[in-house]
Amino acid sequence: MPTYSYSSTTREGVMMDGVIEAHDEKSALNVLKNSGVIPLKIKLQNNSFISAEKFGFNSAKNEVQTFTTELYALLGAGLPLDRSLNILAEITENKKMKDIISATLRSIREGSTFSDALEKHPHIFSGLYVNMIRAGESGGVLGVVLEKLIDFLESSKELKDHIFSALIYPAILVVTGIISIIVLVTYVLPKFSVIFLDMGTELPLPTQILIVLSNVILSIWWIIILIIIAGSFVFRSYLKTEKGRYNWDALKIKIMGDVILKLETARFCRTLGALLRSGVPLLQAIKNAKDIVGNYVISSALDKISAGIKKGQGIAKPLSDAKIFPHLALSMIKVGEETGQLDTMLLKIADTYEKSLKVSIKKFVSFLEPALILGMGLLTGFIVMSMLMAIFSITDIPF
Repeated sequence: MPTYSYSSTTREGVMMDGVIEAHDEKSALNVLKNSGVIPLKIKLQNNSFISAEKFGFNSAKNEVQTFTTELYALLGAGLPLDRSLNILAEITENKKMKDIISATLRSIREGSTFSDALEKHPHIFSGLYVNMIRAGESGGVLGVVLEKLIDFLESSKELKDHIFSALIYPAILVVTGIISIIVLVTYVLPKFSVIFLDMGTELPLPTQILIVLSNVILSIWWIIILIIIAGSFVFRSYLKTEKGRYNWDALKIKIMGDVILKLETARFCRTLGALLRSGVPLLQAIKNAKDIVGNYVISSALDKISAGIKKGQGIAKPLSDAKIFPHLALSMIKVGEETGQLDTMLLKIADTYEKSLKVSIKKFVSFLEPALILGMGLLTGFIVMSMLMAIFSITDIPF
């Protein structure tokens, strides 16, 4: 039977840690709840000697989801906000997150609202997060909002993990291919060419080209590195300008239009739907949802939506006029607006396009992988064939 480690607290705030055997995580949670304690953290014990946590791979920003889940559990058990934050400050292992929770608790005790206290840490708690908390405070439904935030954070993390796992193999393939080619050109080829040059034979043209390229790289490698660094700096500076970011994002749409469009549609609709369901006003929700959109071309097109809403046009028509989202999404938004279920429809759109996005990413990667393998294979094959041609030219050497 699997063993789970857990952290829990009593209603008096006494912390308890331990292990428990259960068929699954849900069963373990039920056992802990029935024993009269409030479960805060539970995870399957891993006997592996190597884990991401041991090396500190979890940043404070990545622990926002854990913080939200644990706070929801404490408030749901009837503990007041200040005691809940005090408990979280004690059990949080990440030092940076511990300091942030402690600072938030001090601000609340000094008279600030929870949302205002969180707003002082924008690098950890986004505007979306703060506004949802503020809506929950004003409506007296903070627990409900925290539950919606947990769902939102889990969906966002799942989507990011899927994209990362899909692209990690092509990235490794590119890196290893480039390293292999550099080793061949700068180390293997020079040693190989010396043998044939000493024989006094004329090498084939492809081999001569590679030798010249190798000599150039070895003689001015530091200049090449400086050019790459300077080019990277110039490119990053250009991207910081409005025109540069717009042109770069427009290029990305041309290359991966279907993937980016589905990604931004899902991201915008899920954010807007979560905000509206939590009671955030439409105009404020639109502003926060627009800030979540990563592509500047799409984000710029969304600027006109707020003006249309202020004119009484609703949301469906301004979105349709912007001509950025797919027709299916626009039709569903229009139906949701007409039936008074806009938040529900937006979340359904997000679910639909997240599933479609995963399929699109799979198709894109299935095309990208063989293209990268072919490209690296052609380069490596050219180098190897040039060496073989030099070997075959030995028969032309007069003895």
